[in-house]
Amino acid sequence: MRKALSAISSRLSAVAVIGGLLAPRLAAQTSLSIYSDGRVVVRKTLPQPLQKGRNQLTLQIEGLDPATLFSPDTAVTVTGVTVRNPSSLEDAMARAAGRAMSFVRTKGDTVQATVVRVDPPQYRLADGRMLLSPPGDPLVPADLVRTTPEAAVAIDATRSRPNTQLSYVTQGVTWEATYQALIGDTQASVGGAATVNPQALRVDSADVQLVSGSINRARALVPKLVGLEGRVSVAAVGVQDVAMPEEQAVGEAHVYTLPAKLSLEPGVPVTTALFPRATSAVTQEFVVPGVLPWRGWIGQIGDQTNDVPVQVWYTFKRSRGSAFGDRPLPGGTMQLYQPDSSGRVQLIGEASIRHTPAGKDVRVQSGDAFDVTAERVQTDYTQEQIPPAKRGMPTRQRVTAAYRVTVTNAKTTAATVDVRESHFGTWRVTESSVPAEKLSSTETRFRLSVPAGGQTVLTYTVQVES
Repeated sequence: MRKALSAISSRLSAVAVIGGLLAPRLAAQTSLSIYSDGRVVVRKTLPQPLQKGRNQLTLQIEGLDPATLFSPDTAVTVTGVTVRNPSSLEDAMARAAGRAMSFVRTKGDTVQATVVRVDPPQYRLADGRMLLSPPGDPLVPADLVRTTPEAAVAIDATRSRPNTQLSYVTQGVTWEATYQALIGDTQASVGGAATVNPQALRVDSADVQLVSGSINRARALVPKLVGLEGRVSVAAVGVQDVAMPEEQAVGEAHVYTLPAKLSLEPGVPVTTALFPRATSAVTQEFVVPGVLPWRGWIGQIGDQTNDVPVQVWYTFKRSRGSAFGDRPLPGGTMQLYQPDSSGRVQLIGEASIRHTPAGKDVRVQSGDAFDVTAERVQTDYTQEQIPPAKRGMPTRQRVTAAYRVTVTNAKTTAATVDVRESHFGTWRVTESSVPAEKLSSTETRFRLSVPAGGQTVLTYTVQVES
């Protein structure tokens, strides 16, 4: 490939160099698509025009994985890439073979020797004698040291192009979505933000898109990242800028284009709002989870009373036709707040949400209730054999179990509490003190009204066959 690139270079009238060798007015334009798993799709538009036929560019780009480099311009093909990293001592000394160099033995004491080879070490002194170990610390000539990574890129263009477009995949930046919901009696004010977290990537003034979705990954990215180009500064957005990210679907992912260019520096997170604060109807639920195992037998648990957590759930309505409901929400973390009697907001819950399409409500569990408690006891248990469904089939088993759930409410207001049972297979509620609502083929709900400062008792019996 080196020979091919050398031949190509002789046919060019110019070599494009990205970074410090380009005048500011000819700076490359950079655009990034950042994924939550750390991958970054880098798109560069270089001011270097391409002639029809073979072209060669020299790029100074940290962390370039040459296997991923391509041109989104359908008239351009990347035909070869050779990446050379900044010089190590071993690399520089290997390039010094045949040259005379100075070596420092002690302070103020140097000796001249010609590098014959580095491995095994062979050095020739001025009087012709040979040393089989380095005579000291080498003073390496600057022309032997490569201070930045260099990628020699061979390009074939089917027609002349006014600039050069290149894309590649690297890594070193993640992002996450967070949401804050300030909950009132029946309404909630909801805001969302995206935080970009650079770990190892630097870039000055880039357009940024955040990609949300389930994107498969098939190969690991090898290069260690330091930066994309140039000096780094952190971009600041003025208070007058109130633009919000633009959202669009691409394939089965959603892309959020940030309204302002960003400069990224490792360890310096940057946060931007995802949408204007919106008002949503919100409902609260108390749920006592069931005791039935999802699969398998119901066990006999004796007559011991067991404390059961009462889960607290909130559902945020996202009706179509509203700014909040029409926007797909990237998966992330939702923090729930509520003001106390003095108006100070208190964090009352935190939950993860999945990617949520437009128009779909958000339902999250904030934690467990403090003043609403529940106890469950198994009051009966029998197991019996029943005839097979068909002749020749194995004998079946039927388990019948009865439970008592006592829900206590220490609040000053009444509470509605759902006791839910869910089980796979053939099962049914044979009797209950509160009507059983069949939510699906596998889930049943008992809705209890618990008075303020009082309690309500639920009894029910289930049969499971297998």
